[in-house]
Amino acid sequence: MNQKGYEIFKRSLYSFLVVFLLLCQTVFAADFSKVMILHTNDTHGFVMGDDKHIGMPIISQIKKEMEAKGYNVIMLDAGDIIQGNILAKYDKGQSCIKLMNSIGYDAAAIGNHEFDYGLDVLNERMREAKFPFISSNIIDNNTENTFVKPYTILEKEYGKIGIIGLTTPETKTSALPENVATLNFLEGKVLMASTQMYVSKMIAEKCDLIIALGHLGSKDSCMGSRSEDVIANVNGIDIFIDGHDHLVKNNIVGHALQVETGSFTEHLGCIVYEDGKWTEKMISLGEYTRADRNVEKLVNNASYNVDLHLSTIVGDAVNDMSGEFMPGLRNQEMAMGDFCSDAILWQSNQILGQDKKADGCIVNGGAIRTGFNAGKIKVKDIQSVFPFDNEMWVLTIKGSKLLEIIEASTQNTPSAMGGFPQVSGIEYTLNLTVPYQKGPQYPRSMYYAPSAPGSRVTINSVGGKAFDPDAEYRIVVNDFIKAGGDSYTGLTAKDAIISAENLGLLDSECLQKYITDRLHGKITPEYSKVQGRIKIIS
Repeated sequence: MNQKGYEIFKRSLYSFLVVFLLLCQTVFAADFSKVMILHTNDTHGFVMGDDKHIGMPIISQIKKEMEAKGYNVIMLDAGDIIQGNILAKYDKGQSCIKLMNSIGYDAAAIGNHEFDYGLDVLNERMREAKFPFISSNIIDNNTENTFVKPYTILEKEYGKIGIIGLTTPETKTSALPENVATLNFLEGKVLMASTQMYVSKMIAEKCDLIIALGHLGSKDSCMGSRSEDVIANVNGIDIFIDGHDHLVKNNIVGHALQVETGSFTEHLGCIVYEDGKWTEKMISLGEYTRADRNVEKLVNNASYNVDLHLSTIVGDAVNDMSGEFMPGLRNQEMAMGDFCSDAILWQSNQILGQDKKADGCIVNGGAIRTGFNAGKIKVKDIQSVFPFDNEMWVLTIKGSKLLEIIEASTQNTPSAMGGFPQVSGIEYTLNLTVPYQKGPQYPRSMYYAPSAPGSRVTINSVGGKAFDPDAEYRIVVNDFIKAGGDSYTGLTAKDAIISAENLGLLDSECLQKYITDRLHGKITPEYSKVQGRIKIIS
């Protein structure tokens, strides 16, 4: 070959390579036109379909039908999976994981309630899962590494998808503190820097789509660590699938789509790529009715085991008793809150006796997970109300400390607070026209001590007598409150608790005994309305 021919060959080869590379780019560029992202969050064990919940059998069938239509389905969950109702409690979330395996989930974030049974059980559930649990901001203090994988990458023929997990820093108080004592939950600016680092890594690994799978929520109490804060401060996130606050979201925040389905499979999230952008096409209850028979069989087997062991009838309710969270148990007095706190105080005093009886009882609203429907009350209904198996304690504390913890636990009212005090033997007034005056932030908490206890809350009486801040009171609480959970960190201060006695009772046992022994099996109409223990000035 002469020099001229060689030059022509080189030019031809160069042109061929350019065209070949362009063709390769065209062939292998991400194509999301037939991609569908189905997502759930805060299912809390509500896997059965009924008049309020879509349920996992229908969700599984939707996935199958979409795949039959040619969609490439990605299945994701934003956390709080294995705890929250009796079906999840019965086998500590094992049936929930089996269902997700059967449906074919691709990844799940760790929610705060994943820690409710302790780290050993959580690790067992994660080993059983055929999909990764991910979270980038939970640090194991012993190893200084992330507790689980921070992110996962799905390599598909249509593109490369990076998914990063995030868990609310509220977990350090919304979970039983002893269950997360060895873990650190990054928040604020450190959370932003960590998230940006991992998102940048996924971009460097040539991910075509970045999804944040976050159990963060949008609550004011989490300001600085909410999903909106992450979107605003981290570059590169295309979709943020949120959870934790049980809201329905479908927003464009900055350059990202922010979505959430509410809770308890009330909806199924459905994200598709249309007109060059990601769009939420949320599926609501009733839009689909066909169920996956195999998944339905798994649900029925789990339900059968619950019914087999927990179907004993313990009483009747004359009226419905609402267990709504908002507005409800987390921001105002509720008849169900009165009933539960009465039951615990009564049964505790049966154990303590007249000489050592307690003056009052506080139940955090977040501990009460549902109400009663009128009609027969079974053991499983009682355990659905109190699924966490909290142990009861009687604490001797000063009146000033009682005032502090009630004011601290209403600091965000009228917004939701899991710590909102439902009470028995205590009457207090909450003045919402007075702003909460923040003192120092409680250690390992998202909440602040009141700088001036009594400015927003007035305790009118305890044990039927006028309140005295210098008096000592015996107050029954669960082990979660005693350990400083939620907004009760004030009880962990040195000398905050003068004395403490474990009563050897579970909250669910108190409820059952109250119905059978005190009420003789009949919940009368008096509990269909509030008792007037909490006055709210708004």
